[in-house]
Amino acid sequence: MIKMFLRVSLFSLLVTLVQAEGLRGTGDMGIVIERATGSVLIIEHSSNTQLARVEGLGDLSHASAVFSRDARYAYIFGRDGGLTKIDLLTAKIVKRVMQSGNSIGGAISQDGQIVAVSNYKPGGVKLFAASDLAQLADIPATYEQNKQSKVIGLVDAPGQQFVFSLFDAGEIWLLDAKQSLSKPHIQKFSNIGKQPYDGLITPDGRYYLAGLFGEDGLALLDLWQAEKGAQHILPNYGKGQQKLPVYKMPHLEGWAEAGNYLFVPAVGQHAVLVIDKSNWQLVKTIPAHGQPIFVMSQPDQRRVWVNFALPNNDSLQIIDTFTLETLKTFKSGKGTLHMEFTPRGENVWVSVRDEDKLNIYDTATFELRASLPAHKPSGIFFTSRAHWTGL
Repeated sequence: MIKMFLRVSLFSLLVTLVQAEGLRGTGDMGIVIERATGSVLIIEHSSNTQLARVEGLGDLSHASAVFSRDARYAYIFGRDGGLTKIDLLTAKIVKRVMQSGNSIGGAISQDGQIVAVSNYKPGGVKLFAASDLAQLADIPATYEQNKQSKVIGLVDAPGQQFVFSLFDAGEIWLLDAKQSLSKPHIQKFSNIGKQPYDGLITPDGRYYLAGLFGEDGLALLDLWQAEKGAQHILPNYGKGQQKLPVYKMPHLEGWAEAGNYLFVPAVGQHAVLVIDKSNWQLVKTIPAHGQPIFVMSQPDQRRVWVNFALPNNDSLQIIDTFTLETLKTFKSGKGTLHMEFTPRGENVWVSVRDEDKLNIYDTATFELRASLPAHKPSGIFFTSRAHWTGL
């Protein structure tokens, strides 16, 4: 009886201390990029609230983020080459380094110890220690007698690897950081297609796909059989159709996997491509409301949500992944840029840049649950990404 009383008293004391200190977990937290002001909102999706704003992050016009293994720290990749580490609990910048002149994104290693950044200028990849952002390696993306290519589509892969594409060279590189950080092993795959513009790795970490801007089709690399090289798939998906002007290129891994299908935005078309992963053949071309930018799957993979480039960037379209038919298209607000699902998928957060707000929709009823103010919001990133490959 006395032992039970002591245990209860100790538990009550701990609860009181936690409440007094304001301690909390980070599992229901995230960040929102405020692109015009170089700031980041820290948010909580359990109660749909804003917690804090962090300023001084430079040019965030094309920013992305990854999280530390414990989901306490966010690493922000800015367009100006800035790499910033933020503490979500204190809402402060831990460290910021200017690592290049023009950056396009990054990734964090399987063990959470290495942050990799892909750069446009100078073209290449740099590796940093996640703990203090000390530079570990500089890998120039050189090709054809010391030309340097823009690097895009950088993702993490199992086995302390990173995969990325060289836009100008038409190559995919596989970087292995297991043996050496200062001089990691690089495996290069050439002639993958013209102008790869983005990359996706499947959630199991096996397949890396690069979209091709300079020609129809996709490049596919099976990391379980990398020695076989990259192959070209779907070379004729737009054959016989006139290409439309591309107002905004799909990016930031804006493709979706649901069951055995991949849902991919068709560049220069008003369509979403459905690809069967078992044979990499086109199953269906779903007509879209406009030129799709992001095609994102709910966590249960039952539906995918699509947003669009100008002039249709005020709408969302929802596709049923079982019937492969459009369920609903509705107006979400001017400048609908990015979407992020809560970890179990009950809600989706949507940035509405031109109306300075975040809309939160119920994924079952499509009803608007809440709206929060934000300064020209773009990317939304929840800490659940800390435990997913390729995000």
